[in-house]
Order: sequence, then structure tokens, then C-alpha cells
Amino acid sequence: MGALVAGGGVAVATVATAGSPGHGAPAAQGPIKTHVHSLSLTGADASLRTLGARSTAPFSMVGVTWNGAHAELRGTVEVRTRSAADGRWTRWLKMQQPDELPDAAELNRPGVRGGMSPMWSGPSNGIQVRATGAGRTTALPAGLRVDLVDPGKPATGGTPDSGMGLADYAMDATATDTASPAATDTTATTDTSAPADTAPATTGTGASDTPTATDSASPTDTSTATSTATDSTSAAPSTGTSTSATTSTSPSASPTTWPSQLPTTSEAYPSCTTSSSGPSASASATPPDPMPSATVSTVAPPTVVTRAGWGADECARESGYPSYGSAVKVMFVHHTDTTNDYSCADSPAIVRGIYAEHLNQGWRDLGYNFLVDKCGTIFEGRFGGMALPVVGAQTYGFNTNSMGVAAIGTYTDLSGGDSTASTFTGAAPSQAMLGSIARIAAWKFGMTGVNPGTGTASLPEGSSDSYGFTLGKSYGFNAISGHRNGFATDCPGNQLYNALSTIRSYAAGPVGAVSVTGMSGGAAKSGTSYYTKGAATVSWTTATPSAVISGFDVLVDGKAVAHTSGSARSASVPVTAGSHTVQVRATHVRGSTTLSGSVTLVGDTTVPTFPTAPGVRVRTGTVSSTSVPVTVTWKAADNAALAKVTATSPSSATFGPTATSWSTSAKPGTSDLFALKAYDVAGNATAASVHRTPNIVQETSTTRTGSWTRKSSTSYLGGYSYGSSSAKASISWTFTGRSVAWIVSRASTSGQAYVYVDGTKVTTVDLKSSTTLYRQAIWTKTWSAAAKHTLKIVVVGTAGRPTVTTDGIATIG
Repeated sequence: MGALVAGGGVAVATVATAGSPGHGAPAAQGPIKTHVHSLSLTGADASLRTLGARSTAPFSMVGVTWNGAHAELRGTVEVRTRSAADGRWTRWLKMQQPDELPDAAELNRPGVRGGMSPMWSGPSNGIQVRATGAGRTTALPAGLRVDLVDPGKPATGGTPDSGMGLADYAMDATATDTASPAATDTTATTDTSAPADTAPATTGTGASDTPTATDSASPTDTSTATSTATDSTSAAPSTGTSTSATTSTSPSASPTTWPSQLPTTSEAYPSCTTSSSGPSASASATPPDPMPSATVSTVAPPTVVTRAGWGADECARESGYPSYGSAVKVMFVHHTDTTNDYSCADSPAIVRGIYAEHLNQGWRDLGYNFLVDKCGTIFEGRFGGMALPVVGAQTYGFNTNSMGVAAIGTYTDLSGGDSTASTFTGAAPSQAMLGSIARIAAWKFGMTGVNPGTGTASLPEGSSDSYGFTLGKSYGFNAISGHRNGFATDCPGNQLYNALSTIRSYAAGPVGAVSVTGMSGGAAKSGTSYYTKGAATVSWTTATPSAVISGFDVLVDGKAVAHTSGSARSASVPVTAGSHTVQVRATHVRGSTTLSGSVTLVGDTTVPTFPTAPGVRVRTGTVSSTSVPVTVTWKAADNAALAKVTATSPSSATFGPTATSWSTSAKPGTSDLFALKAYDVAGNATAASVHRTPNIVQETSTTRTGSWTRKSSTSYLGGYSYGSSSAKASISWTFTGRSVAWIVSRASTSGQAYVYVDGTKVTTVDLKSSTTLYRQAIWTKTWSAAAKHTLKIVVVGTAGRPTVTTDGIATIG
């Protein structure tokens, strides 16, 4: 069993020889078997080796390898693959020279092969290969073969591709007081001068696009395929999610459980049905030497897809523990130089494919420490404990005390620049990808107190044959560097390399500008303020990716009233009556905060008012036996902000907050309900209504003087009207009401008339119209209350057009 003991003030994790699996993500239903089928390239010419077009067992990734880890293939390797979906062959695709490599201790072991960078083809069932030396006399390395990798599929009903967990812990162990290993230094070194983001890079030349086989051929597989993977019943370790335990200055005599960052020996040395396929598997379970120090970060671990989650076959790798450094001082960012045209659902299979090909070359394990896809999903790479400084196989000569994070895809320039350095068209790295890479960096450098945005470190060159670097010499790096800073390569492509400053900014913090974008959930906006009856949903935005945001707080009057995760962009808050200031505070995973500007939110529970009852009056317009034109008037008020007024009877209509009248119509001879409802911006409402009766009074109820002629027509109200051409002829109505309209017929020959109300001349009305109009309410008058009134019309006798035709009056009772 292992223990967490004090050693010089540094917590040290010891090996647990047995223990329960961690409490992290749900693991796959067993490892997913991958198979590598290898076919030899042949040819009489030492500078040309080929494999004719042929059908093969299914595969999704292609590798080309050769004898000798240090043998160099000077030339080009091109492949064509046939789609399993539609049977179409690709063009010739140039494979890339290898640039992710183990250091000498792993690379120089017997059986390790050289190889091109693996290429993701997607589901395929046909292959054609040609390898050509740089010159006619340039011999190709011996033992050239193509490796067709089938990454396997999850078992039916299994969920290996969703095995998410925190990256911090590997398993739970029981603490004892039996071990007291020496502590190791976990502090990062810094260089006095910040290194520049420049390094020598190499690019290849383009290859011919002329195939040597036609698509119409029906080739067969002439070689026997071999598999580097073995069956296993061992489950991959899962990560733990418990928090770090408090350490003591003296070991406890009684066992206590603490979450270990180091895998158990049973996990490091899995029990397999056959021996490990690794080139030098250890027969006995031995702990790492020296023992890696337990790490404590000021930043919470990110969520990752664990090895168990993506279906790693732990019996395929070399059994045992990896090598460990003292602390991660530099993160090298890579790209896998594979196609960007992949679905993120394929990412676990891509990771399994790279894993299988690295093992097929004789490496101990997957080379990268972490991989990140374009959707921002983080995958655990090399076995050994994600929180520990595992030595990977990613930046030749600088693998110790560094970590390699590979972006799945190709991120060269779209055109120009380094666009010709890859077979695949480059892409701009997604914000989700950049954010997740930054998230890993923030967590890892939180273990050493290094600012990932400005920190630097120096690492000694560990290889004697890395172009541009000298064995044993220390080189300065930014804490977040590109692969090309430590090796002669174009990796990670210009677009991703140019985005390193963005990754550093994301990793260091603070969160970029946060803006409140609106409120909903019962809140509505008027002007620059929002109003609610008691609740609101506040929404915001920021350009910083969620991966590096630990959470948001919504502040009301400076006090946090709601907290969300870093991926949320809205939250509901309660609101009391009165005016409040609302802000959103973002907290970076490293602890810095960013505060948004303030927005006014008013809690309002007071309903609007109608200080007076609505008014109804007749208006000008066309009258019929079933419709009298009327105007409804009102005055609505609110203590905060009026939003609208709606009419519900005698018909429906909606008006803005400043409207005070509504032109509608009503049925004569009936007591009509005129109903309104006022709403404020917060949603409070009140109603007001009145009953009014419109009436039509025709000429039979009039007093007439002078000469008047009765006219009959269906165009008149009731079928008739009265007309006069005699000057001073008059017609009068006496009625009780609060509003009145005079109804006439109009034509080009119509004359003028005087209007008297209660014996007083109030106006002269001209009935002339260029078109003939019937039943026109031409003049109106309204009083504040209903009363008895007399309306008298007197013919003026206008020269040339003396005729006045009257069709009655309309009143509101």
C-alpha cells in the first residue's frame, strides 16, 4: 500500500500495490481492440518501393514504418485509400515526415521502428502505396511496410466515448506510514530573457498526383495481416474526482483514504491473457524510481476523456510505469497533421489509431500527454497519471519536464506560408480547441506557480542528433511553446502557432470583457432599463472560451445572488421592489475576476392606472345602419414605465404607451362595451371600461323651415334623405347625448351650410366633394357629459351650388 508523507515539506505519492479503481468517469465496457495489419512494400529499385492497389481488411488510419529508429527516409511516401462507404479512391496523399519522437532512452531500444506520421483516412478497405527516394540513387530504408490501423468500435450498448472525468487523480489508495521516499523539486525554472516564438522549420516538396493503378482494378490482399493488440479482460483505469487531502507533518498510525495521483501497480501492470506486446515489458511489478512527487495545483483539473473513456487497451502498451520528470515546465503544442474533415464523434477512434500506430513502431505508449479535438474535448494521452510529470514522446530531446498537447487536425495556412507543408488543407483552430489547450496549461502551471501567459523556462537538450540543437545545452522557452520551438518542424502549423499568444492569454486570464446582453424570464426593456414584477433571467456574453472560466456570478446591487458554471450564459435572479444595479462577474480558473458594466433593473409590482374613465365620441367618416364611426379616448399612467394599452371590446387592438385614442366603430341602437387594458413594462396590468349607446336620428324627428325635398335611394340611411336649395331653409334636431355628428351626402354641386348648436352659430360647413359620397359624418361635437342639445342646420344658398342634402345625425347617449 502507499502513503502520502511529508518529505522536506513536499507531498510525495507512493505506489499502492492494490486498491480500488478511482471514482471518476464511467469506463468503457472493457478496452476496445485495435488491429494493425502490416503489408510490405517491394521493388527492385532501391529508391522505389510500392504496394499495388488492393482490397484490404477494414482500416481507418495509415502508417508507414521501416527498420531502425534512427534510419531516415529521404524522399516521399504517398498513399491512396479506397472509401469503404462509396468505393472511391482518393488522390495520392503525401505522408508527413515524423516529428513527434521519444527521447533516446525509449527510441534506442531494440525493435523500435522509424515511421512517417500516421494519417487518418476514415473507414477504408483499399490501399496503394509508393515510396520514392529523393534522388535516383537515394536508397530507401529497409523493411518498409504500410500499417493499416483498425481502431475498433465500442461494444454494443457501451459508452466508452463518453468516459469523462477530472484529470487530477488516477485512483484511490489507502495511506500507511511505511514509505518515506525522498521529495523532489516541483518548482519551475525561468529564463531571464523571454524566448522568441521562432525556430527552424523544415518543409517537404510536393509529390506527383499520378496514380500507378486504376480505380477499376479489383486487387486482392496478398500479405498476411498481423495484429499488435492482444485480447484483455482488464479494464482501463478511470480518473478520480475527489479533492486533494490535507497532508500531515507526521504519518498517521491509522490508515486513512487519500486520492492518489499515481496509478496502482495493478493498473500499471495489468493482468492480461497474453504478455504485453511492448518491446521490453517488465516481468515484475516495480514502483517508479525516483518516485514522482504528488502535485497540488491552484487551478482545478479540467474534465477529460480518460484512457478508459476512449477505450485504451492497457495490455497493448508496455506494462509498468512511465518515466517521470520533476515538474512540467514547458507545454509544447502540436498538431497531428491529419485531416480536419472529421466528426468529433470519431475523435476517440482517431486517438486509438494514433495509439496503435505508436505501439506498432515499438514505442512504450501513445506519445502525446494530451490530445484535443476541434470540439474542445480533451483526451488523456500517455499512461502514468495526468497530474504527474509523465515523460512523453512528443518533442525529441525535450520530453523530460515538458508535456505535449496535440491538436487533432492540420493547422497550416490556408494558402501561402506553410500551406504546402501538409497534404491536408489547413484550418483555423476553433475557439473551443484553443480554450481547452489553455485549460490544460492553466492547471498544469498552477502546480508550479508559473504564469502561463508570461512564464518562461529552460530545458536541456537531451538528444545528440536534433537539427539546430546541441546536446546538453539549455534552451529557453515560453511556458506555452510550439513544437517548432524545440524541433526542426513546421508543427503545429502557422495558424495554430500564431494562436499561441491567444492560448497564453486564455490560460493566464483574466476573462475578457463580459457584457450583459439582455434580460428575460419576466423582465422587459424600456429605454435603457429593464423592469420585472419579481424575477429576471440575466444573459451575458464574453469572447473567452468556457474552458478557462470557473464560473459566473450575477451581482444585484453589488451582492452575488446567483452563481453558474463557466459554460452558462444566463441565470435567473429574484428581484425586490425598487431600482437595482445588475452586473455579471466572471472568474477565471486562475482566480482573477472580470466585472461587466452595470444595467438597471427595476422591480415593480404597482399596477398602471386610468385616472379617468375612457371616453367615447362620434367621429367623421362613413355611417351605415349597422356601424357608427367612433373614437375611444383614454389616459393611462404608471409609476415606472407604461408598456402598452390594449382594446378588448368592441374589437381588439394594441397601442403604444403614448397613444391616447382609438378610431373604431360601434353598432347603433345597442349599448356597447368599450374596454381597455393598460400594461406596464414589468407586466402589471389594470383594466377600464364604459358602456355607450350610439344612435342614428333621421329627418322624421326634425323641425324644418323653408323648402325641403324628400329624396329616396338605397344609398341613404333608411332609404331617404332631405335636400334644399333655398337660402335660409333650416332643419333642426333636439337630442340628449354627449356627442353628435351631422350626416350628409356630398357631390361636386353641393353647397354650404351654417351649423348652430343650442342657438349659437359654431361653424360653416362646405359639402362640396369631387366625388359623390353618401352617409358622411362631416361635422362632430362632443361634451364632457350627456345633456339635452339642439343642432340646427341652415342652408347658405351658395351661388351655383346651393343644394344641401342631409341624412340625419348620429349621437352617443
